[in-house]
Amino acid sequence: QVQLEESGGGLVQAGASLRLSCAAFGRTFGYYHMGWFRQAPGKEREFVAATRWIGGNSYSKSYADSVKGRFTIFRDNAKNTVYLQMNSLKPEDTAVYSCAAAPARPSGTGYYTEEYDYWGQGTQVTVSS
Repeated sequence: QVQLEESGGGLVQAGASLRLSCAAFGRTFGYYHMGWFRQAPGKEREFVAATRWIGGNSYSKSYADSVKGRFTIFRDNAKNTVYLQMNSLKPEDTAVYSCAAAPARPSGTGYYTEEYDYWGQGTQVTVSS
């Protein structure tokens, strides 16, 4: 069992930055794929970014087109934490952001909610114009 706890959300103006954190408890974090998803009111949950273990100390990173160049996902395995650095925030980034975890598997892309076994409660990010 893995428990995930997000933090770092808040209310900011357009153009500002926020860093979200997701602390994981319960398992060997380094061998887990980790993802960030978001859900805006009235919309489906969507992929934001993922970091996947690909062997040894190597991890891949992927991003939704809407956040490429503005958001960065990175992890600190010593702290069992994955981060989402969000720069140049836009009002359309407003959503509840959730992190997700799955034991590393060779298949998959990390883009889909069904690939993940564990979810955090989410943290609200609101970007005003």
